[in-house]
Amino acid sequence: MSFSMKTKNELARIIPEDSCCQLAQLAAMIRMSGTIQLAGFQKVNIKIATENAAVARTIFTLLKKSFGIHTELMVKRNKLLKKNNHYMMTINSDAGANDILKTVKILKLSDEQFTIEHGVPWELIKSRCCKRAYLRGAFLGAGSVSDPEKAYHLEFVTTSEEHSEDLKNLINEFDLGAKIIQRKQSYVVYLKEGDQIVDLLNIMGAYSALLNLENIRIYKQVRNNVNRIVNCETANLSKIVNASIRQIENIEYIQKTEGFRILPEGLREIAELRLHYQDASLKELGNMLTPPVGKSGVNHRLRKIDKIAEKLKQKKGDM
Repeated sequence: MSFSMKTKNELARIIPEDSCCQLAQLAAMIRMSGTIQLAGFQKVNIKIATENAAVARTIFTLLKKSFGIHTELMVKRNKLLKKNNHYMMTINSDAGANDILKTVKILKLSDEQFTIEHGVPWELIKSRCCKRAYLRGAFLGAGSVSDPEKAYHLEFVTTSEEHSEDLKNLINEFDLGAKIIQRKQSYVVYLKEGDQIVDLLNIMGAYSALLNLENIRIYKQVRNNVNRIVNCETANLSKIVNASIRQIENIEYIQKTEGFRILPEGLREIAELRLHYQDASLKELGNMLTPPVGKSGVNHRLRKIDKIAEKLKQKKGDM
């Protein structure tokens, strides 16, 4: 089961206690996954479709609690590519479809004409709890969230530009940074920051999904930090190894061409130690000297030897 499906299943179990929040959640679900069909003069039917059984149960329950109706439910099996079942709920005009659409502020009757309201019904979501319920319903209706192991991305897909703008503004009332992009004939309201997705899951009430996402984020952060440290240590080790090889080659060059007699006593002593203890660190070489010399002192002497070797190579044409 995908992370998005688990999140929806968790949210679908939330049925608000207050009637105002129930209506707000239902209003969002109808807007996001419902269609309106004309059924005669000033009569319409509502059809709500979903592929999630838990979401279908939630819609059924909210319709019963808010309007006292038992919705006709059809299950259609899509045999192509072994896809999931499709759950279709139909509310006929005789069952009160007109009243439902008017109550959730989708249908407006003026001068004996129907007007469809596409935006967010702000008059239904004046309180914070109702706004949270509306966002929950919008996600259940046409939302998704990517597997955080792969990417951070949460989105709502709507066919109405007006509704997408309102939905973006509603999300951003909670100090989030939702944006909109057009995808073919749809408008996608999305978040791509892990922190903001966590906040929105918290607002909607998906606490288990939130904890799972946070655990994955922490794991990825630790893994990235470890990789960064390993890469840094590997780079430092490579520099140390390369420097050691260069030092040994220069010391051997001096020994074969002029001999250590040209080196001052302090440089000759460290050169002999470097040849005998090729795997030793600078600190270990410094401790072998009498008196002991610090790491920076050893490095300073070896750099002097490098310069002497370079001058000899230039003089002999071995560069």
